[in-house]
Amino acid sequence: MMPEISLNILDVAENSVRAKASLIEITVSVKTKEDTLTVIIRDDGCGMTADQVKRAQDPFFTTRTTRIVGLGLPFFKQAAESTGGSFRIDSEKGKGTTVTAVFGLSHIDRMPLGDISSTIHTLVVFNEQIDFKYIYEYDDRSFTLDTREMREMLGDEISFMEPEVSLFIWEYLDTNKGETDGGIEV
Repeated sequence: MMPEISLNILDVAENSVRAKASLIEITVSVKTKEDTLTVIIRDDGCGMTADQVKRAQDPFFTTRTTRIVGLGLPFFKQAAESTGGSFRIDSEKGKGTTVTAVFGLSHIDRMPLGDISSTIHTLVVFNEQIDFKYIYEYDDRSFTLDTREMREMLGDEISFMEPEVSLFIWEYLDTNKGETDGGIEV
């Protein structure tokens, strides 16, 4: 099992990259009154059939040729369900996939969210051909990073990998997360 939820998010988002998504939306929502931490990862990639969705949750199934098991989704599912939460994959061939994991926020077995700012930064900077929309919510506060808006401001000729741009993205993510959740370790 992965030690942080953010690493599960990275793994699922990389699946979306391999599914040829042009837009990946990631929402992390903490609701203290409901005692939940919800992660939603939605893409417009190639999607899956009902049978593929079922097999994707089997640790001994993978479409990758570099390994013989696919533990990412099954571990993510187990991590959510072990906290009294839930896990769901909705997908339609040719339309995309949505993965929803709900964790019991205060459950003793819930792994920490981890360094979500670095995870989102890595996805954005190293997958420039894909648009990302990231929403982080903590109770009634939230912020959004949308690479489509960034591209409008920067123009197409400036790379997210440029050191100044990469640093700006990371600082934007880290500063806004801290302002949204008050610096609380989730």
